[in-house]
Amino acid sequence: MKALSIAATGMTAQQTNLEVIANNIANVNTTGFKRARAEFSDLLYQTERLAGTPNSGNQAVIPEGANIGLGVRTAAIRNVHIQGALTSTGNRFDMALTGEGWFQVEGAAGETVYTRAGAFNTNALGQLVTVDGFLVTPAITIPEGSVEVIVNKTGQVFARLEDQVALQNIGQLTLSTFANNAGLKPLGGNLFSETEASGAPVVGIPGDPGFATVEQGYLEASNVDPVKEITELIAAQRGYEMNSKVIQAADQMASVVSTGLR
Repeated sequence: MKALSIAATGMTAQQTNLEVIANNIANVNTTGFKRARAEFSDLLYQTERLAGTPNSGNQAVIPEGANIGLGVRTAAIRNVHIQGALTSTGNRFDMALTGEGWFQVEGAAGETVYTRAGAFNTNALGQLVTVDGFLVTPAITIPEGSVEVIVNKTGQVFARLEDQVALQNIGQLTLSTFANNAGLKPLGGNLFSETEASGAPVVGIPGDPGFATVEQGYLEASNVDPVKEITELIAAQRGYEMNSKVIQAADQMASVVSTGLR
């Protein structure tokens, strides 16, 4: 009986859906987190009668076929890269992006990875780094003895030393954009890497056409909507229950058939 295996694929799909929703809810307060959405597609069909073929009398064409679907599968888990709300922190090294673009970070193996989480700080050498200590690129070093650090909307970084009045330009933040943000590979730690699906990065200056602007003293919050996630959680639970009932019904029908054959 195919109904058992078909319903089993439905339960597996809803379990995956539930896991994606659970991860979204778990990261509701993660800086720069982008919610994910499970995408599903139907499986192959078993053709019992082919549409468009002549009927038994070879007098007319059959207008409709008989195709039985064999279930569902997970096609993709898509990260939804829409803007999150900005939260004021007052920290001079916190930076949020408004619009398209990614901060560039030097990964553990020296490769370039990308993040929207601008909760930066300085290391022992005064270099601007992420919360995990990865260097922001292009490298920016805050001079020792700086009493003020200013980052404008176009990503220029200025510092004022204790014995100076004028601001000193110490660097320029650049951003990367991608043709397909959904194609980026999530690495964890608020980091993403380039893939063939995302396309090559286009590097530019904040505020240029197509690039975000920088907001100092702010962080981009997660774009997870708790109400929406709870609603989808209930829908996933109901879908799982309905597939479970199909399995129970198919099992009962198989029991009736086996009993009748004794």
